[in-house]
Amino acid sequence: MEKLSYQTLEKLGYDGYLLKEAPERVLQFGEGNFLRAFVDYFIDVLNEKTGFNSKVVLCQPIAPGLADMINEQEGLYTLFLRGFENGRKVNDKRVISCVSRCLNPYSEYETVLACAENPDLRFIACNTTEAGITYDPSCQFTDVPADSYPGKLTQFLYRRFEKFGKEAGKGFVILSCELIDNNGKELEKCVLSYAKQWNLGDEFLNWIKAENIFCSTLVDRIVTGYPRNEAAAICEELGYQDNIIDTGEVFGFWVIEGPDSLKKELPFEEAGLPVIICGDHKPYKQRKVRILNGAHTSFVLGAYLAGQDIVRNCMDDEVICGFMNKTIYDEIIPTLTLPEEELKSFAASVTERFKNPFIDHALLAISLNSTSKWKARVMPSLKGYVEKNHALPGCITASFAFYIAFYHGTSLTEDGMTAVRPAGDTYTVKDDKQILQFFYDHKDEDAAALTHSVCTNTEFWGEDLTAIAGFEKAVSGYLKDIEEKGAYAVMKECL
Repeated sequence: MEKLSYQTLEKLGYDGYLLKEAPERVLQFGEGNFLRAFVDYFIDVLNEKTGFNSKVVLCQPIAPGLADMINEQEGLYTLFLRGFENGRKVNDKRVISCVSRCLNPYSEYETVLACAENPDLRFIACNTTEAGITYDPSCQFTDVPADSYPGKLTQFLYRRFEKFGKEAGKGFVILSCELIDNNGKELEKCVLSYAKQWNLGDEFLNWIKAENIFCSTLVDRIVTGYPRNEAAAICEELGYQDNIIDTGEVFGFWVIEGPDSLKKELPFEEAGLPVIICGDHKPYKQRKVRILNGAHTSFVLGAYLAGQDIVRNCMDDEVICGFMNKTIYDEIIPTLTLPEEELKSFAASVTERFKNPFIDHALLAISLNSTSKWKARVMPSLKGYVEKNHALPGCITASFAFYIAFYHGTSLTEDGMTAVRPAGDTYTVKDDKQILQFFYDHKDEDAAALTHSVCTNTEFWGEDLTAIAGFEKAVSGYLKDIEEKGAYAVMKECL
């Protein structure tokens, strides 16, 4: 079977959209599954629908990477977006042709820097993981390349400045996709720190600030990557060998914080793509964290104790799905600031995403580090609801009891804390060591005492949760009911 290439597609009579030649207007730090199923997909559609006419040159951020595999296929790969949409099963296939090549900075860094001298280059996209945007003072300007991503970016920007520093409009629009708060602004801070540390001059510092736009963004798409178990059968059906097939869910949403002028430069709206360019991405981030992530965190622990293992199956259970929906629509949405219809539309998409027949999303995988997740994703909705209604949200309060019950283990091991489900099977609770040690130390307490210990642990929550009127008593009552009747019965009673 021939490897995927433009010639192979021509031989097979492929009649889908392809863009073989175009200027490289986008540099992308990151060649992994997520960016190829998200940013590169959107750019590919922009090329087709609006004549954006841009190739993306990829730069792998760490030494072992996909550069060789990508270049062997001339930048081409097949993307499958699969899921549940508008009540029907979807499996969309697209050959992505916006990628020109992939560079390895550890063997060809001068080639990477030479891209800065390309007058057509305008956009830089990146996703170097949460750990990628860090300022490491040990990085030096003379390193080939700098170890940190912001260090590499500073070196790249300096080469651009040397070539085009006297020309207005030759800076970059930088689209940071890392999963940290204010990702673009944090990246800009790191770059400015390197520019100062390396004594690159005030003129360069001013150019960074005046000619470059560091956009904070919110990204939202579950990307499942290379379908290892299905790859051989997929390639057989495609008629060509594709070693970098990518898969993700149908849902995708991108919010870019930037000036209105970007809407003309990046015509996502014209292409009908789910990308918003606005002055403040935070309300959309709050919507995602509170509704999507908050829904996960508030129901999965109870659902697992009730005998479920996979998110999709929970959506087929009237009680569990009903509990989740009541949490979202009655207790979370009323605490948010975006228009209600927009919030409800997003909530409806969440239920469809959770039903995705192509993703076996394990509840235990979601349970990882639930302490910090509950604090970040659910606690703001609890406090917002109490502040607005002067009453407790029943489902959210019950979810805190599910959290305590889930963490009620029997023994500590290297892997985590061993606990037992009502059905008798064991599972492992995974969280920070000091958190697991705390629960182990309190494992012999009754429902009331354990609830008090957890609620008053200010190291977990940053505050004493017993200060919320009635919360401790309600959680203790739910926890006692979970022990006596089971999590499923508690969910049912919440409805």
